[in-house]
Amino acid sequence: MDSWEPPLAGTEAEQLIGALERLRTTFRWKADGLDAAALQQTVGASSLTIGGLLKHLAVQEDNMFTVKFRGEPIGPPWDTSGWNGNKDWEFASAAADSPQTLYRLWDDAVARARVTVTAALADGGLDQPAAITWPDGRHASLRRLICDRIEEYGRHTGHTDLLREAIDGRVGEDPPYGWRPVS
Repeated sequence: MDSWEPPLAGTEAEQLIGALERLRTTFRWKADGLDAAALQQTVGASSLTIGGLLKHLAVQEDNMFTVKFRGEPIGPPWDTSGWNGNKDWEFASAAADSPQTLYRLWDDAVARARVTVTAALADGGLDQPAAITWPDGRHASLRRLICDRIEEYGRHTGHTDLLREAIDGRVGEDPPYGWRPVS
């Protein structure tokens, strides 16, 4: 069994992390090995690109687990990126980034998120409150933030399915056994 396959039976934390890792890996497989032109290809009337999704999901990993969970300011590379408050900045600016930069942004952000979540699970579990508060003062739990990542990856992995099939016909639910990123 590959490392991205969720456990058949496990704790709640193992199941949630397993589901998130499966989606992360499937997304990365769908996005992998593309050149700059392919990373910027759109389908139909949509402006979504795989390059934009790589950058968007990278910044959202850091936003979720650095800003929302730990309550810290977002750090490199986002703090010096030229982001101007435009909610679509990462999608639009990805066109100026090389494939190597886009893959590195995503890979590095996911690695940071994994370290944060692993430490948090060891130090308080899923019920611990995140720094983010709702207008009424309630705090989200780590469980809620992980579930939010699962939901977002599910949505964007579906987008990536359509984009990748239009680029080169790659289809499938999961990466082939033993797959590792090439880019």
